[in-house]
Amino acid sequence: MIKTLTRIAQAASLVLALGTAAAAEEPLKIATSAGPVGQLVQFAAGLAKARGLDVKVVELTDWVALNEVVVSGDVDANLFQHGAYLALQNKQRGLNLVQVDNVGVIAPVGLFSRKIKSLDEVKSGDSVAIPNEPLNGARGLILLERAGLIKLAPGKGFSVSKLDIIDNPKNLKIVELDPAQTYRSLDDVTLGLVNITYLIAAGGDPKTALIIDRTIDDGLVLRFTAKPEKKDDPRLRGFIEVFKSPQVKQFIEEKLPAFIPAGFSS
Repeated sequence: MIKTLTRIAQAASLVLALGTAAAAEEPLKIATSAGPVGQLVQFAAGLAKARGLDVKVVELTDWVALNEVVVSGDVDANLFQHGAYLALQNKQRGLNLVQVDNVGVIAPVGLFSRKIKSLDEVKSGDSVAIPNEPLNGARGLILLERAGLIKLAPGKGFSVSKLDIIDNPKNLKIVELDPAQTYRSLDDVTLGLVNITYLIAAGGDPKTALIIDRTIDDGLVLRFTAKPEKKDDPRLRGFIEVFKSPQVKQFIEEKLPAFIPAGFSS
């Protein structure tokens, strides 16, 4: 009887050991937005693989889904959002996600057009597309003010909305669209506020922006995001160390020059 119990205990220990080894060998799963940020994460994943860390990259186009797959545990972390957007999502959707480390990139936004070549050509009654998502919609309005086309109520920061327009001398029509649609809307509107991540993915050229916002703000850095209990996962920490490498910074500067590296060693 004792021998039998010993064998059962040994078998159980073996199963536990095998299970632990299998878990240790599970690839790190990172969700990211399709397009340039996805390209960046794929490049870093290639570097990680060469160092013995297996990283599976999952590209999605739906920003809401990118956080949902982290919450559900389908992936370990994501890279697509900045702190200001994350804070808004945590509040509005009841999430409890956190940024991991300070490394990342800033994705600028710009005003683009297929109908005019200069902001001086904007006429009375022209239409302007901005994202219907509050934060990036606010970035669009702030850029319109910077371009001298509207004036906003002071002191609102990224909480500003089109209701805060206090002067609109050209009577511009503000059209709110899904962020992914503003680039496609350029055939129908005079101006569109487009995030560089969507622009490049759709084949657009950042150099064609009539005005671009390259503000360096800590709240605008796209950083790795995870559940609190996952932020110290050694696989995630290992991948972030790879991401901080000079090779990744060089990839951003050479392949994604519209993006601004943040948190990298100089």
